[in-house]
Amino acid sequence: MHYTFDFGFLLSHINELLSGLKVTIELAITANIMGVIFGFVLCLMSMSSWRIIRYPTQLFIEFFRCTPALLQIIWFFYCIPMMVNFFINPFLMGVLALGLNLSAFNAEAYRAGVQAVPREHLDACVALGLKPYQRIRFVILPQAIRTALPVLLTNGIGALQQSALVSIVAISDLMYVAKSIATDSYRPLEVYSVVALIYFILSVPFSKIVNIIERRQDAVAQR
Repeated sequence: MHYTFDFGFLLSHINELLSGLKVTIELAITANIMGVIFGFVLCLMSMSSWRIIRYPTQLFIEFFRCTPALLQIIWFFYCIPMMVNFFINPFLMGVLALGLNLSAFNAEAYRAGVQAVPREHLDACVALGLKPYQRIRFVILPQAIRTALPVLLTNGIGALQQSALVSIVAISDLMYVAKSIATDSYRPLEVYSVVALIYFILSVPFSKIVNIIERRQDAVAQR
């Protein structure tokens, strides 16, 4: 079978692709903000000494970590509106699904960071009379973020890539637009190749940052 590539036709669809890319970036940024903040809250709740807080939180984390992200997106999009009998903006539902999924994975990254805080630092907080929120803000959080940062960035890259799944529920992200163009033009090879390149370009810089941070952390640990 002979196939002639023609990427030129995509120039007439550049505005559509940019519009979809804008939605993808907005989804990824919003979900990452939610994941970074709520992930730390989940981490603290999962380490609580109160079982009534710890057990439900751990169950919540395991649910989002152990079920497919695609299933979570579909559930949020179709099931929640049926349960509350109220239509919710599809973009918001996509953010919630991606953000909660990312929060669950970030919670585990934070937990490893919190557990890496030296016991001596916590004892010093007690000796200085710091209140619990002061310990978290000035001692635990900065060290946990520093330790967990490579994993948080890696999870963030994953969230960017998983954002393509929202196309299944007709959110007009980059993947949804690409699917529409490929269907109309009968040229899926060119369309999906360009879209794959766009995701690659978006992800590579953050991947390089992760490598740099990991090398610096390894150098500090070896001193």
